[in-house]
Amino acid sequence: MPGRSEGTEPPDMMSSVEQSRSWALAKPAFTEAQASALVESVFGLRVTKIRPLPSYDDQNFHVDASGAEETPDGPAQYVLKISNAEASKNPDLIEVQTQIITFLKATGFPTASVCRTKAGSTTSTVDVDSGSSASSYVVRLLTYLPGRPVAELPVSSQLLYDIGRLAARLDKTLEEFRHPKLSCLRREGFIWNLRNVPLLDQYVGALGQTHSRQTVERVIQLFKQQVAGKLNHFRECINHGDFNDHNILVQSSQSASGDNVGQVSGILDFDDMSYGYYVFEVAITIMYMMIESKDPMHVGGHVLAGFESVIPLTAVERSALFLLVCARFCQSLVMAAYSCQLHPENREYLMITAKTGWKHLQQMFDLGQAAVEEIWFETARAYESGLSLRD
Repeated sequence: MPGRSEGTEPPDMMSSVEQSRSWALAKPAFTEAQASALVESVFGLRVTKIRPLPSYDDQNFHVDASGAEETPDGPAQYVLKISNAEASKNPDLIEVQTQIITFLKATGFPTASVCRTKAGSTTSTVDVDSGSSASSYVVRLLTYLPGRPVAELPVSSQLLYDIGRLAARLDKTLEEFRHPKLSCLRREGFIWNLRNVPLLDQYVGALGQTHSRQTVERVIQLFKQQVAGKLNHFRECINHGDFNDHNILVQSSQSASGDNVGQVSGILDFDDMSYGYYVFEVAITIMYMMIESKDPMHVGGHVLAGFESVIPLTAVERSALFLLVCARFCQSLVMAAYSCQLHPENREYLMITAKTGWKHLQQMFDLGQAAVEEIWFETARAYESGLSLRD
């Protein structure tokens, strides 16, 4: 989901729950008029139309503006991103994420272009005095990318393969990224990094005394027993960390045979980037691609095949994949329930994954690791032998 960010207090000074509450309550609340004024004063563009976009704990606006080169379809379109007050306390992290977007764009990935402020910077910090207190927010302006989210489309096995391959290519390409503040991506205690699944113990109370909570607690226990000790054997990389069905845009195009096919036209939301492992990226991608699928248990094989066409997993990484996918379901579902307690007005957006997520998690867990792995690995082997199940 867009805009999730960690707190900035050291773990020994603030519990993970307190951190989460702190950043959740720090969500910006700019009006459309205030957001328009920001675009004009900071970036020098005249806003002709502005409307809010859904977000997790930041604030995003879709902006049409003049004063820039217009497209054949009319005024240039942008996304104004206002980071929440807690995330804005770490401008170095936001700067690194922004530079990564630019780096990936230059290497051919379908990311947005980053717009410069009037002062020539990629970000700007805005101070807001609410009377009793003052808050600072980092603001950025990105070009608006075309396409529809994967969540709104029927997804073919070919597209799943392509998305898996894209996730691997992105992580592989970031091996070449350099920045003096790159260590900012070592985000200790960051709740959305899969290494921190045990931190969910502090949030499961949001689920009440339910069967769902029992499943989550069992996944956390298995993670501690079977995955935590393997982390040192995984290959490290920078993860996008949120390759979800709302952060990948697709446009239709015609293949050489004249068939309509979907191609990825945009990758959104780099705010969850952190140092992780290759196997984390493929697990996260599998989990989110399952959400809207009519055949969720087979999704993993197509995504895995695409990913492994670039970065084959090791045996130890493959052995952890099932629990990592279950764990990502738990992260998303538990934190959505917790965030709903803090922001009930944003419930519809926060609970997008929960609409099918609980059912998919329980189905996976009931089938068991061996059965699910058999489906995934058999599908992936079919691609290797040239007998893929692509439709």
